[in-house]
Amino acid sequence: MLLTSTSSVVAVDALLVRDVDGQYRPARAEEVLSQARRVLSRRVRRGATMSSPQAVKDYLRLEIGVLEHEVFCVLFVDAQHRIIELKQMFRGTVTQTSVYPREVVKAALGCNAAAVLLAHNHPSGVAEPSRADEFLTQTLKTALALVDVRVLDHLVVAGAEVRSFAELGLL
Repeated sequence: MLLTSTSSVVAVDALLVRDVDGQYRPARAEEVLSQARRVLSRRVRRGATMSSPQAVKDYLRLEIGVLEHEVFCVLFVDAQHRIIELKQMFRGTVTQTSVYPREVVKAALGCNAAAVLLAHNHPSGVAEPSRADEFLTQTLKTALALVDVRVLDHLVVAGAEVRSFAELGLL
């Protein structure tokens, strides 16, 4: 079924936005994604409890899943798993990112985090963790344990796919 107006034909399932002159038009993909980021960022905001791992996955999928270069992010949480901050800590190339454990530990101490969730993307589109990813996770887990900060998970995002180290039994 189509809705018709004096100037256009719009599919019923299209999302509409109102222009400044009050006329409705189909939303552009960028507008839909931007609004989705806003909705998810409200769920993944300072003080929110990490009661929904799916919301974090969805947020990361939108934020870093589409990037053409690797980034490494850390979600810092308090003892009740309330979000303190989501921080993009390192940016790399198409195939790799340099991650410095010392900087992750400093950031965790700086925001008084009790635990962290690690995340990075694979622009290749393959969400399977590599051996290097597994080694890095263990290195960060060891370094953060020295200052009583737990690693809750490490998420690998590739497009729409997200793999969890915890779910894969790699933590």
